Amino acid sequence: METCPHLNRSIQLIKDSGAAAGVVLNPSTSLTTLDWVLELVDYVLIMSVNPGFGGQQFIANSLQKIAALRRMTVEQGLSTLIEVDGGVNEHTIADAARAGANVFVAGSAIFGRKDYAAAIRRFREMIAGVD
Repeated sequence: METCPHLNRSIQLIKDSGAAAGVVLNPSTSLTTLDWVLELVDYVLIMSVNPGFGGQQFIANSLQKIAALRRMTVEQGLSTLIEVDGGVNEHTIADAARAGANVFVAGSAIFGRKDYAAAIRRFREMIAGVD
């Protein structure tokens, strides 16, 4: 959203090539920017940190944004994936899943561990336990 002046055209070009199209929203970007494209995209990535470097703390109000986006997709009958990136770890992943996220990007929370597979298994268990 922040880097594309002609988002509809870009989405269409991506979809015409056979790829899934998505939109990324920075933490302070309003969900209203999706009003005219939400039905066109396959996923929306909610940034839960300000982009730039790894290891940042999860911005707590991202949960409200994820929940509001989930409500929008349900109200419109869409199957849009909601992805969250930034500060996703063992303290935030279950809350993000409860809010409505179903795709998770965890960098340092996985790659900062000795056993990547164990970290991923733990995250999957935490997500599976969400109602």
